[in-house]
Amino acid sequence: MKYVFLLAVLLLSLPQISFSFQQDSLSTTKQKVYTFEIDDNIDPRMNRKVKLALEDARVKGADMIVIEMDTYGGAVDDADDIRTMILETKTPIHVWINKDAASAGALISIACDSIYMAPGASIGAATVVMGGGGEAAPDKYQSYMRSIMRSTAEAKGRDPKIAEAMVDQNLEIEGISEKGTVITFSVSEAITNGFCEGEVNSVTEVIEKQGIDDFEMLTYETSGVEKVIAFFLNPAVSGFLILVIFAGIYFEIQTPGVGFPLAASLTAIVLYFIPYYLTGLAQNWEIAVFVVGCILLLVEIFVIPGFGIFGILGIVGILTGLTLGMIPNDAFDFTFVPSGDLFAALLTVILAAIAAISIIFIFAPKVNQWKAFSSIALATTQQSTEGYTSTSYSDSLLDKEGITHTRLMPSGKIIIEDEVYDAYSRGEFIDKGEKIKVISTEGTSLKVKRV
Repeated sequence: MKYVFLLAVLLLSLPQISFSFQQDSLSTTKQKVYTFEIDDNIDPRMNRKVKLALEDARVKGADMIVIEMDTYGGAVDDADDIRTMILETKTPIHVWINKDAASAGALISIACDSIYMAPGASIGAATVVMGGGGEAAPDKYQSYMRSIMRSTAEAKGRDPKIAEAMVDQNLEIEGISEKGTVITFSVSEAITNGFCEGEVNSVTEVIEKQGIDDFEMLTYETSGVEKVIAFFLNPAVSGFLILVIFAGIYFEIQTPGVGFPLAASLTAIVLYFIPYYLTGLAQNWEIAVFVVGCILLLVEIFVIPGFGIFGILGIVGILTGLTLGMIPNDAFDFTFVPSGDLFAALLTVILAAIAAISIIFIFAPKVNQWKAFSSIALATTQQSTEGYTSTSYSDSLLDKEGITHTRLMPSGKIIIEDEVYDAYSRGEFIDKGEKIKVISTEGTSLKVKRV
């Protein structure tokens, strides 16, 4: 009887013990809070960063995401992409405006589940402006911005008219804004009008406002791949790669069959375009413009005699592809491209091209003297006094004149008195049909010059 009584007590205690265990287990489970910063211009690079951060938060099983915001805005299309990603994310997302959430920053902030602001912060002024930053963009852009501001505010339970008035200076809201000015809220104004849940001093306070005391902070960290991409996006590195592209193409043409200059040029092309492509700056059509430019230039050099329209179009295509690949234009629409970025891209490409031309003129005559070059190409003269022998043409061909049968680049074929001979120039290209004169008969080809 004694044992039956103890068993009954134990069975009655099991639910309570189980509940206590569950309570202890829950209390030791920390909430995962993921944080990252939007602290620069809203452009394709920031677009990519937010996409990677949200994906990383999903993989790590974050229970909540907090964005630290401080931006004056940027491109409307990238802001819309970020807004859409935030709205489609199931994990609660809160934003802490550390200083500014202007223009595109205001749109992204409104897309979040709650908005918190640091003392002295502001939100609003979402009028779309041109790349220069002063003049307002055409109405089609303003209309689009008004609509997405309005719909985003509606989706998050905020006043859509106030959100629209952050864009439209002609929209007057009684007691809040006057006609001729767009809305920019201070912290207290944002709280009063439902565009801020509270004033806090840190991300930690934002988390505590959600009733979470025990949490694990996960912060977005740039991966090794992203660091490499950022390195190659540096204008100085881009300029160096452009220099290698031009110099490699030239030396490959001058030393056909060697392959190393062409390999260096192709590698530089890949390293130049891939980082810009991955960040959304270089589009498919811009890379296509570059490729077409290279093809036109090669056609001009190897197929069409002289240097004309194909060569000019080829050079223009190459320079255009390299320049546009560095800036976020929309099919030659530079409305939202900062003038400074456009100037920097043009300057980088032009200076790199000038540097490549300078290197070609300075170092091309000295290439044969380099020890590294002599290991892959014959850079010396094999004299007969040293025991070398070769097939020689008759001395009667010396000083004979003829015409080029093919283009000399610098080697090819010539015709003298209806006979075809192998020949080469002194390094220059001589077009087909031009008059030439034999200046040396030594070796297996005649050495000629243009008459």
